[in-house]
Amino acid sequence: MKKFTGWIVFNGHITATKFTELFEWLRDTALTKGIDVTLVKHYELIPVIEKGQAKLKGKYENQRPDFVIFWDKDVRLARHLENMGLKLYNSARTIEVCDDKALTFQELSNYGIPMPKTITAPLLFPNCNLTNYDFYDEVEKELGYPLIIKESFGSFGRQVYLIENREELLKKVDELKHVPHIYQEFIESSRGTDIRIQVVGKQVVASVLRKSESDFRANVTNGGKMFKYEPTKEQIDLALKCSEILKADFAGIDLLFGEDGLTYLCEVNSNAHFKNIYLCTDVDTTKYIIDYIIEDLELNA
Repeated sequence: MKKFTGWIVFNGHITATKFTELFEWLRDTALTKGIDVTLVKHYELIPVIEKGQAKLKGKYENQRPDFVIFWDKDVRLARHLENMGLKLYNSARTIEVCDDKALTFQELSNYGIPMPKTITAPLLFPNCNLTNYDFYDEVEKELGYPLIIKESFGSFGRQVYLIENREELLKKVDELKHVPHIYQEFIESSRGTDIRIQVVGKQVVASVLRKSESDFRANVTNGGKMFKYEPTKEQIDLALKCSEILKADFAGIDLLFGEDGLTYLCEVNSNAHFKNIYLCTDVDTTKYIIDYIIEDLELNA
């Protein structure tokens, strides 16, 4: 069997232990499975288009790994690596769509995916100011109160806001007028509660229930607690369908409990953290990720 080589590309400016330990964990799992993997800071890769060809310069310009685990959101760098012929897990397109919440819901529309009613905010350039509020009158009519505003780019629930009335809506609209965001129906029956399902390839490898007694968001970062959870067939099928549509090699799928008994999609994370899930379930997601990559590389060798 060929000994594969790989890179784990991550944002080199992020130095907090809760992030760096994830990269090291992935590397160590790969090494135990006989794969020669190198941790590569994203700024160590100099993407150059020279004479019309995508190339790398700098420290790694003469290296070509068999694969790249792209654990960052720099989609331009990811696309450059793909243009050079490198195989990425996840792909640049998957990362791009999952990182942008507006794109996530647009990409998953028309597939019968149950999701909160969603409205994408209109684009407003930084040198422009709001001159008309008719759009937000329609948001009120469509969603009612309370409603949710989510910035298109954000993590750990920090850029998600619960809006209770028109005064709060217009205040937040003014704050975010130059920031891409979406408006969503608030699923009251899932207040402070959601499901995180970890998908690798075409299987669910772990799932947890997240619950907060003090916040409308269930994120552990915001004070939520995590519990082992056995998903229903409907929830498993929904998570796998979302992952398949987005062509994700691995993903964290967040689901909400609807009042009508349905499960609703909340969001999709292309590089979902796995430490808390491991502490809750004893499932080491990295083993599934590396095994999946090995199998995929051998299949396409």
